[in-house]
Amino acid sequence: MFKLKDILILIGINLIYACTAICTKMAALQPQFSWPYLLWFGGAVAIIGIYAILWQQVLRRIELSTAYMFKGTTLIFTMLIAALLFGEAITTANIIGSLIIITGITILSRA
Repeated sequence: MFKLKDILILIGINLIYACTAICTKMAALQPQFSWPYLLWFGGAVAIIGIYAILWQQVLRRIELSTAYMFKGTTLIFTMLIAALLFGEAITTANIIGSLIIITGITILSRA
């Protein structure tokens, strides 16, 4: 059975990972290899490094199969970040996909 604290930690870590989308999108808007490009790209690498360390710490507390089940939330967070910060459209397919992810997590967490 899941503890609420563990679920919130998993979701928080996946939200951190989704923030790499902000950095990579901002890097893509800059002239290639300019200082702003390198800073945004470096930010993405730093976030991935932080995520990797946190992920390893989570795996000490939670089984891999349980933790990995929540990886799908990263896609949902990335979609929401893209819509909120960059004005990208959320399509019906995005909503259906998000519902499938949430349904899958719910079903597997109760099994």
